[in-house]
Amino acid sequence: MNYIKFLGTAGARFVMMKQLRASGGIWFSLDDTRMLVDPGPGAVVKVNSSRPRLPAEKLDAIFLSHRHIDHSNDINVMIEAMTDGGFKKRSVLLCPGDALENPPVVFPYVQKFLDKIEILKAGNQYKIKNLTIDIPCRMHHGVETYGFKLLSDSLPVISYLPDTEFAEDIIDGYSGTEILIISVVFFEPRPGIPHLSLPEAMNIIKSIKPRKAIMTHFGMGMLKNRIWEKTEKLSENAGLEIIAAKDGMTVEI
Repeated sequence: MNYIKFLGTAGARFVMMKQLRASGGIWFSLDDTRMLVDPGPGAVVKVNSSRPRLPAEKLDAIFLSHRHIDHSNDINVMIEAMTDGGFKKRSVLLCPGDALENPPVVFPYVQKFLDKIEILKAGNQYKIKNLTIDIPCRMHHGVETYGFKLLSDSLPVISYLPDTEFAEDIIDGYSGTEILIISVVFFEPRPGIPHLSLPEAMNIIKSIKPRKAIMTHFGMGMLKNRIWEKTEKLSENAGLEIIAAKDGMTVEI
């Protein structure tokens, strides 16, 4: 079965710190390829407590969009988990270069456990088993940040748009997306803070026109305004299916 499982939907520091939503990242199991994206605080717990259990030892890759702690906190323990504590050198880490330096969020000792580390750059593509990971552009965030488009002959184009402020090049880069996972921290615009608000996210969704858009990475404002109760109206407004992700939610592809 091809599926995406949300191990957490927390965005920004307060929802993460209070664990009002979990922050374990997103697990992709597509075309016989397994990839964990942005293993934030609690990822190792959510992977092992999921039912059925998610097999970390069978992960083919971990994708880190950027070094901020809500995305990277559990990356070292998850590298340990997918390499059997380093006894089985295997799998790939895809991450920005600054995740490995000054100081690294990926510890030097676990880097040695991996078959390969791919340094993300805009415009590049990376092959992980049966999936091609396309990096359309660099996000507009406080540190080096990248999302991706997943390409496969047998699947729709699935894209992940992590933390960023709004910019037109995002719309251009993510055109052709059929299923869009988009991080929406704010309910209302917050100029000067590099995170998307709901109106900005809706602009992107309406411009890209995916078949389905899944919002995640919610801040306090999104939770207080009960975004999950507004998706039907948002879907009608956009003319496409819009979902507010829930912790533990599985989307079959």
